[in-house]
Amino acid sequence: MPIKEEWMIEEIYIPLEEAVLHEKAVLPVMEQFYTLQGEGAWTGTASYFIRLAGCDVGCHWCDVKESWSVQAKQYVSCEELLAKVIASGSHHVVITGGEPTLYDLSTLVDMLHAHDLQVHIETAGTNVLRGAIDWVCLSPKKFKQPVPEIYPLVDELK
Repeated sequence: MPIKEEWMIEEIYIPLEEAVLHEKAVLPVMEQFYTLQGEGAWTGTASYFIRLAGCDVGCHWCDVKESWSVQAKQYVSCEELLAKVIASGSHHVVITGGEPTLYDLSTLVDMLHAHDLQVHIETAGTNVLRGAIDWVCLSPKKFKQPVPEIYPLVDELK
């Protein structure tokens, strides 16, 4: 019997082919909501937040530890995310986490830009940023240093 390649997400095994699909067309979403940006340079701006699941840092003071792990049921297509953003009426999207740089955000960001939406990210910068983000808010953590490639992209340090 041949050995099947698999990719592990939080003790749930997904066939490798599906995992590749997950990296391209869908993202693991913990929650999404429309609200006002509550901190930083864009405080008070009406924003649609997309909080991705998965974190490679794990700070003990984290206020959303529920976002650390990823479950197969959390994957949402980029098309569905786009539809919800458009329905919200927001022109400003914030991708946060967890740690959103774990994922290739290019597909989602390109789709949002195609609708003239501004895309921001809140990140610890622990991985190379993939996607043409309009505003990068870096919140470095002592447990895992940001990758050097993130620094030239940073608009705001938190």
